[in-house]
Amino acid sequence: MSGATAAPRKPEQLDERLVRTSPLRKLLGRPELGSVVGAAAVFLFFAIVADSFLQASSFGTVLYAASVLGIMAAPVALLMIGGEFDLSAGVMVTSSALISSMFSYQMTANVWVGVFVSLLVTLAIGAFNGFMLTRTKLPSFIITLGTFLMLTGLNLGFTKLISGTVSTKAIGDMEGFDSARALFASTLTLGGVEFKVTILWWAALVGVATWILLRTRFGNWIFAVGGEADAARAVGVPVIRTKIGLYLGVAFAAWVSGQHLLFSYDVVQSGEGVGNELTYIIAAVIGGCLITGGYGSAIGSAVGAFIFGMTSKGIVYAEWNPDWFKFFLGAMLLLATLLNAWVRKRAEATA
Repeated sequence: MSGATAAPRKPEQLDERLVRTSPLRKLLGRPELGSVVGAAAVFLFFAIVADSFLQASSFGTVLYAASVLGIMAAPVALLMIGGEFDLSAGVMVTSSALISSMFSYQMTANVWVGVFVSLLVTLAIGAFNGFMLTRTKLPSFIITLGTFLMLTGLNLGFTKLISGTVSTKAIGDMEGFDSARALFASTLTLGGVEFKVTILWWAALVGVATWILLRTRFGNWIFAVGGEADAARAVGVPVIRTKIGLYLGVAFAAWVSGQHLLFSYDVVQSGEGVGNELTYIIAAVIGGCLITGGYGSAIGSAVGAFIFGMTSKGIVYAEWNPDWFKFFLGAMLLLATLLNAWVRKRAEATA
């Protein structure tokens, strides 16, 4: 037995996973930190310039506007973390609503049949996007742009072919409409304030997306394929399965949004949804997702959607001309992106 005493291990030799991190450093490392600061700034701004913005009824309206966008922004954020885009997401929402309405009206007398057929078809569209992306190796921009154009044409062509106009027939008097409306488009009253059920869908989707990202193996795969797909494949990550799964997630959210659209208004216009895909991407970017992939959070997408909701309704409460909405939207995008970049640099400097 040797009497020599082992030299103490130097701090720099410790496993970095065992190094304690201060709460401040953890906070600065969160991808949604910049968007939270931006949301606070937007809230204070409209609280000052619009008297009715702080009313309880206004809060329910803002949350509804945010939830309609946030339902799609959460899976779109996961897809962006995985390094891909889906330009067909906005039109897919309309396609889902059209399928439910037309199939129910033409083929059955019960809207639930159309709702489930719509779910299968919408998931098939998402699987098509993922399959084409992984098989052809083409950029997701090209693949989903093609899907966007095809769906736009199919929505208009089939609607005019079947109904003779650019909108579907009313299905409000069909069997199952009331129960479907309760699930997708009802209103809840709490403390005298009305809240749309989409807020619950939004919260559930963000919660599930966050759990997947932070607590499951699939979440690790998403970050891995978004950071470097080839390196991820080399260590055994199923890249193809992961990316197809992400597109299926976007398709499921599009189905939920489409059913809300249908059961809120009874009829659907075939030209709706064009341009919304960019709004979903912007909400994810404002929430801290990197366009290059591998970084972001579902909670950040929720904060980005909330900023959208405050801005769109805050302009109304301030009695400004809504024509300026797109200007404020663009300014917010630039400011949020710059703020996120600044926060990230500060986090890296303190690491």
